[in-house]
Amino acid sequence: MENLLEIKNLHAKIGEKEILKGINLTIKPGEVHAIMGRNGSGKSTLSAVLAGNQNYTVTEGSINYLGKDLLKMSPEERSWAGIFLGFQYPVEIPGVTNVNFMKTAVNEHRKQNNLPPLSAAEYLKMMREKMAYVEMDPSFSSRGVNVGFSGGEKKRNEIFQMAMLSPRLAILDETDSGLDVDALRIVANGVNRLKREDNAFVVITHYQRLLDYIVPDIVHVLYKGKIVKTAGKELAAEVEKHGYEEFEK
Repeated sequence: MENLLEIKNLHAKIGEKEILKGINLTIKPGEVHAIMGRNGSGKSTLSAVLAGNQNYTVTEGSINYLGKDLLKMSPEERSWAGIFLGFQYPVEIPGVTNVNFMKTAVNEHRKQNNLPPLSAAEYLKMMREKMAYVEMDPSFSSRGVNVGFSGGEKKRNEIFQMAMLSPRLAILDETDSGLDVDALRIVANGVNRLKREDNAFVVITHYQRLLDYIVPDIVHVLYKGKIVKTAGKELAAEVEKHGYEEFEK
């Protein structure tokens, strides 16, 4: 089976500060990977580099995505190729409704993949189906993107957007931050409904609680810009019980 993503010896910095110091990571279709670590370990930097955030500079290493050099692709090209980043802090877009925002995004993706645009009826049917994944009220479609949304509503909206775009590789950067138990369950259930044999997820988190709902196949502990431990889902429980200190020696 062809690897979906292969990262080799990845080094990256912001300004003059090196943050990633030799990441090696291979992800196959159908897998769920969890990346855990303290604040400042490099988790969000890794997600930003994968999405093409131009504030970060890759100084060494390679990222291969479905046989292509990801580092040569623009952020838009990465999105069109099926990479999705769920933000830790989703931004508000006043004056742009959810329905128009997502219709533009979905049809642009379809255009780039040589598919015809969805009709209004097809789009509305699809939108209602995907909103149900995260128990989102249909009235949210006419509201500005994330404008006036609670933290939990913003995270639901991120998973709704992911459902609409149906990515091959979804990176969820601390999707659980600020969520109560009910919102966490709803968001996680939405993610679980989107898992397929041909896609994969990278779940970035501090805590095991999200991984009780989105069960990972592989867990990595990140420390000072490097993956220092990789194991099965039991590693998340070990982190929860003992903390990160034993991996930082």
